[in-house]
Amino acid sequence: MTTLNLPAGPGKLAPYSLKAPRAFPVSQPPFSRVAFAAAHVVADPLADNDPWLAPAIDWERTIAFRRHLWSLGFGVAEAMDTAQRGMGLDWKDALELIRRSLDAAKDVPGAVVASGAGTDHLAPGPDVTIDRVIAAYEEQCAAIEKFGGRIILMASRALAACARTPDDYVKVYGRILSQVKQPVILHWLGEMFDPALAGYWGNGDHMQAMQTCLDVIAANAAKVDGIKISLLDKDKEIVMRRRLPKGVRMYTGDDFNYAELIAGDTEGHSDALLGIFDAIAPAASAALGALARKDVKTFHDILAPTVPLSRHIFRAPTRFYKTGVVFMAYLNGHQDHFVMVGGQQSTRSALHLAELFRLADAAGLLDDPDRAASRMRAVMATHGIAA
Repeated sequence: MTTLNLPAGPGKLAPYSLKAPRAFPVSQPPFSRVAFAAAHVVADPLADNDPWLAPAIDWERTIAFRRHLWSLGFGVAEAMDTAQRGMGLDWKDALELIRRSLDAAKDVPGAVVASGAGTDHLAPGPDVTIDRVIAAYEEQCAAIEKFGGRIILMASRALAACARTPDDYVKVYGRILSQVKQPVILHWLGEMFDPALAGYWGNGDHMQAMQTCLDVIAANAAKVDGIKISLLDKDKEIVMRRRLPKGVRMYTGDDFNYAELIAGDTEGHSDALLGIFDAIAPAASAALGALARKDVKTFHDILAPTVPLSRHIFRAPTRFYKTGVVFMAYLNGHQDHFVMVGGQQSTRSALHLAELFRLADAAGLLDDPDRAASRMRAVMATHGIAA
């Protein structure tokens, strides 16, 4: 097998020999869990733009990746933080992404898309009021519904900045939920993913914030399909899951503990809306197929090796996880370059990428080892490393 010299510690290189990839059987719904993959966007490396200031998207490859996810049985969670929403991808381009994704879904039997609506076109500032936040949410929800899309109601930086009490959150969410045409998925994104969202729901204590969120859901249960929480704390997710009104789903956003949360316990389980499913889609599809057959052992056998990879990709600073997701797409041939919107390919070190490579190989996720090795050498060369 192919051997590379990869960073193995500060100032240290060590040989690494790739293993044979794992053959994951393709599974198709119905799964026993609802499963969305939050999909990334593919940048256009040939565009004449300033990457930090203006996104340039390769629309063909971006939509092709969504077709890949649909072919494996996933719904696509569109224009979320995995697509660098609010972190390089602005609302104008997010709406174009949503439009193109919904159009593409029409050609794919059974394809499901849910799209993020937020307030990212409203910059936080001293002049921002609760009413302006409501208007910003209304604008984005209306735009998505005009295309016939389902809504994921994303957390708002502007709301986090201007809200003074939990009642401000109750007012905003109550107003928006009273107007949406069909039930939405709420998204509670923790401060480890976006520091600007610290204190969301009006409290820095997650358990007290959870109570406000639960009150909002209980008061609007008919308009809430479920909630995705991204706090990277399985115990908090389980506590909240057990307190949700009947019929409201918990969509795990826990990229550290997703396997056990999806498997569930005697009191219930989590469905899934995960950024890591972008990177491990073949394995996740096969595992969900096994779970649908009630083969829990195979479900865990497939997913267990992916968990160390996911924990590495999402390690602190967690907001840089998107770099690892795109790197996996590059290694596996879904794009021909390792260039990202906002130039965020630079947010992780060569040492980090080398460990990601080893963990992906250990999980059997490098589907063409020779291609992956060639591409790994190219990336290491940009760091002055002869792999």
